Amino acid sequence: MKKIIIAVFVLVLSALMSGCERIETGEVGLRIGFDKQIQSGELQPGSFNQVMVGSVLTFPVRDIAVNLDDIRPQTSDNSTLSEMDVTVIYSINPAAVAEIYTQKSRSFHSEENGDTYLMYNYMTTLARTAAYKAAALYPAMESVKRRDEIENATIKFVTEALKNEHLDTSLTLTKVQVRAIQPAQTIIDTANEAIAAQNRLITVKKQVEIAHEEAKRQEMLSKPASIAYMKAQTELNYSEAAKGGHVSMMIVPHNFNALGQFK
Repeated sequence: MKKIIIAVFVLVLSALMSGCERIETGEVGLRIGFDKQIQSGELQPGSFNQVMVGSVLTFPVRDIAVNLDDIRPQTSDNSTLSEMDVTVIYSINPAAVAEIYTQKSRSFHSEENGDTYLMYNYMTTLARTAAYKAAALYPAMESVKRRDEIENATIKFVTEALKNEHLDTSLTLTKVQVRAIQPAQTIIDTANEAIAAQNRLITVKKQVEIAHEEAKRQEMLSKPASIAYMKAQTELNYSEAAKGGHVSMMIVPHNFNALGQFK
């Protein structure tokens, strides 16, 4: 008899457990009664809630990631980026779950694997708009090095929009990360051509400067004073060489002619 009682207890306990749903960490639940009405009060993490009568909806509330892949915003110089990938992470105030789910449009939410991600579609649209506005603040060729500024601007625009919609106490933006950003290839090619042209211009200017200095030198050497100086320098060099015994030297009178006669 004792064994039968134990067996019955185990079966009843198993039935009760199978008819319960546990709210996991990072989630909040709402109970829907048999009349399809949502009961007041959020179901907290760690609680077991029977689903034999009615049902339980679960809502992740921590670190919900919205990924914006391959968006192509325009920059301040009206160039379209070839790629921009952004991740926006937000959280839900657990105490606002019932209000958000019952009062906001169902199109704002997203469902996946039996969970309802509150305001996911809304945040996707909001984050995309904010990222486009942030990218438009800078020229295309500065977008890569301005990654941090674009992230901060996106945070600012999203936060302002949440406040304007009176959602800043229900939704919290926790992080924005620009995972990739790339200007259009035509912009990159144009920039490289401009750099190459600038380098060529520097080279030509240097060549002109060298030619100018050489022309000035030649002009100076062609003047009579310079010729006299060069002749005197040559005679001095010859005299020095003669003193050292490196050349044979014969003194010829200034009035001596080719026939050996004096004039």
